[in-house]
Amino acid sequence: MNKDVFMKKLAAGIKKLPKEEQKEILQDFAEHFSVGVAEGKTEGEVAAALGAPNQVAKELVATYHLEKVNHSSNAGDVFRAVWAVIGLGFFNLVIVLGPFIALVSLIASGWVIGGSFILSPLVVLVNVVLYPETLLLFDVFVSIALTGIGILIIIGMYYVTRYMFKAFMKYLHFNVKMVKGGLNNE
Repeated sequence: MNKDVFMKKLAAGIKKLPKEEQKEILQDFAEHFSVGVAEGKTEGEVAAALGAPNQVAKELVATYHLEKVNHSSNAGDVFRAVWAVIGLGFFNLVIVLGPFIALVSLIASGWVIGGSFILSPLVVLVNVVLYPETLLLFDVFVSIALTGIGILIIIGMYYVTRYMFKAFMKYLHFNVKMVKGGLNNE
């Protein structure tokens, strides 16, 4: 594969990145070819050393999205980073998507439980409105206790969500390094 074919495939693979990021990446790879040719290698040898342009593009896109999540942690960036890492290979579909779904499910269920505990007095109120003869003070006190527990759960879930987000981002970085083969170089 020559330089032009490699660069066209690489450009096609990184087209979802911002234009200035694309330009910088393409300049870096053009420089790799220039240095390689200056050292006496053929364009084919340089291209082979750089790897498959499609895989290189996937790794660059995943790295870009992971870095973006490190600077601004909104939900859209997190999902883009997860999908970019999954795109690195079929193996990542199981290794990244499974834990991500489990993690999101656990965090969501914690928030839902806390919220429903906080809203439990509304259930007692609706019950009293519909069936006034069934009012028991026990129900009122239990709903007040559940509200307090719900507030504590929500506070705890805030910190758990922040910690799990940071831990999962470290896991994604580790996964990208593993796919790139960079674990041996650390």
